[in-house]
Amino acid sequence: MDTRTMAIQAKKASILMQGVSTESKNSALKKIADALLARKEEILEANRQDMERSTAENLAAPLLKRLKFDEQKLNGVVEGIHSLIGLEDPVGKTLLARELDDGLRLYRVSCPIGVIGIIFESRPDALVQISTLCLKSGNAVLLKGGREASLTNRILTQVISEASLEAGMPENWINLLESRDEVNEMLALDEYVDLIIPRGSNEFVRYIMDHSRIPVLGHADGICHVYIDKDADVSRAVDIVVDSKTQYVAVCNALETLLVHKDAAEKVLPALKQALETKSVEIRGCERTRGIISCKEATEEDWKTEYLDYVLSIRIVDSLDEAIEHINTYGSGHTDAIVSQSQESINRFLEYVDSGNVFANCSTRFSDGFRYGFGAEVGISTNKIHARGPVGLDGLVTYKYKVIGDGHLVADYASGKRRFTHRDL
Repeated sequence: MDTRTMAIQAKKASILMQGVSTESKNSALKKIADALLARKEEILEANRQDMERSTAENLAAPLLKRLKFDEQKLNGVVEGIHSLIGLEDPVGKTLLARELDDGLRLYRVSCPIGVIGIIFESRPDALVQISTLCLKSGNAVLLKGGREASLTNRILTQVISEASLEAGMPENWINLLESRDEVNEMLALDEYVDLIIPRGSNEFVRYIMDHSRIPVLGHADGICHVYIDKDADVSRAVDIVVDSKTQYVAVCNALETLLVHKDAAEKVLPALKQALETKSVEIRGCERTRGIISCKEATEEDWKTEYLDYVLSIRIVDSLDEAIEHINTYGSGHTDAIVSQSQESINRFLEYVDSGNVFANCSTRFSDGFRYGFGAEVGISTNKIHARGPVGLDGLVTYKYKVIGDGHLVADYASGKRRFTHRDL
């Protein structure tokens, strides 16, 4: 099936998806979870082949880590599906009810977006999370994963499609694109595709925006920061930084730049260096940082870099406001955290850091749809319009207005014969 035909069929499926009941969607999700476990060996074998080929092609280590889809990750996505089943259906919720006049009522009701095109990186687990979120929210989906995960993505799509069809979902609600040419073809199909969600670098997201009339929900770089305030508890600060940086380095919510108040630097940096060295983290520091601990020199480019690796840049700042300015200048609007014992500092940080996720006294790694209780996420949006932060079910629906009358005519209101009541129900 060519890309245009695929999009046309997905559009037809999306119309049918709008009327699928919550019970039917949850039944399909249960069948998908069971099928993934039943066909575990096929899935793991496909991923082993992808890993072997990508290793031979010298794929970068962070991408190899994302590509690996082992039994632990399989169990994780299945757990996510069961969590998704337990969540409220975002479709069909009455968001506003208003009497316009006697017998004339207005309702704002949530509904699916329609057809969503999602271009994502090498993580096969993202394919499962994205597709099941789209199913629960009643959307059809066009998926394009990385070439390196081609075999894994193919078997996962097959398993999900077959299981959902057995549960009564419309044909062609899930579709897999496999080439770059297909992506460019999809970007031109604005009459069929309602939203594009690209997951990748700023340059990649900008390319998508520049080459399509379809609305784009951008998930760009994850240049995340932790700021250690002057009164921060050293032990707590070290633990939060180590977890933010090393719990899983090849993800967008991992810490990339650490900012330290000048009054805390002498206490924090030696303890932090010792802790990071046990995790094999390379430290790059500003001149003041290198005056306290031995490390490589950080350049202007480091403040703009998403490493996705065991590398951390550190800068000493004179004040909380300087830290906020640095984050708003170099950050990607993803996730930023403060470690402080001052409620005043915490409030100021949370208020003025212009990011989708702002934290106090906890790891940046909590920035995640599953950890937020969203079931999973299609990505973390650094946009400000429609959806921001982890995009779960609520970010995959829009709304329509329904007006129900009884022979009402605008002419009666224009002439003054009738008047609006505008009473909220």
